[in-house]
Amino acid sequence: MINLKDVGKQQAEFLKDAYTHKKIAHSYLFVDPMQKKGLATAYWLACLFNCNGENKPDGTCNECQRILTGNHPDVFLVDSNGKQSLSIDQVRPLKQELSKSPVEGTRRFFFIKNAEKLTLAANNALLNLLEEPVAPVVTILITTNENQILPTVRSRTQIISFENEKVDSQTGQLLEYGLTSDEIEELGNLDSLKQEVKYLYQELFEHNELAFVRAYHLAQNATSGKQKFVFYWLKNLSLEALRQNKSIQENTHLLDILMQIDKMYSSNVSFINCLDYLILNF
Repeated sequence: MINLKDVGKQQAEFLKDAYTHKKIAHSYLFVDPMQKKGLATAYWLACLFNCNGENKPDGTCNECQRILTGNHPDVFLVDSNGKQSLSIDQVRPLKQELSKSPVEGTRRFFFIKNAEKLTLAANNALLNLLEEPVAPVVTILITTNENQILPTVRSRTQIISFENEKVDSQTGQLLEYGLTSDEIEELGNLDSLKQEVKYLYQELFEHNELAFVRAYHLAQNATSGKQKFVFYWLKNLSLEALRQNKSIQENTHLLDILMQIDKMYSSNVSFINCLDYLILNF
């Protein structure tokens, strides 16, 4: 359930002013490094339009609760759910839904989380919706990085930035590497995982067959965020060794393999198969 306590205050004030003066745009791009405030603010706007309480949006009335729990017929969310991309198959049915008139309110709301993951085909399908909305609709794309959104899509949205939110350096690096804000939140304490990856790194350089056992243990019940973090931390260890001029040839070779693995993983090759490929080719 979305928590309205996470709403961006300045951004909400801007949107409420636009709502009061009937100047809400039909499409927005929310740029938020962690996406949490951006998503909460998108739902806040839907609540603002539909709330039947006195202090709108109160977040507690029946209409607000239906929206915040994902049970309102005029509010739709598209999310990658940990996948590497958002496909046209995920956009097409929502496009069809949003060509219809609102069921209960005065607007339909279409939210796309991790919008930077939209495939080219999905972007093209979305462009038609952004250019010529058939029904009263507000489309909100939420992304960690404005520059990863196609210029043709950006130009058709009103951009609202949440980037004044502080993000620590490692979180910023993980976002840049491709982890989503949800995956980063799920990682928790990383000390144990970092140590396991360090052991794998050492076993690779020793050409120790225990690396296969280590890979198996790492793969057991690993979430998508932890899987990505394993490759991220291996790169980090290798780059740190290069900065110290240690085993230059071997670490350069390891980085080349990890770049290939990034492509394999993005093509949905399984995590354990990627680890096996790493061990066999190093």
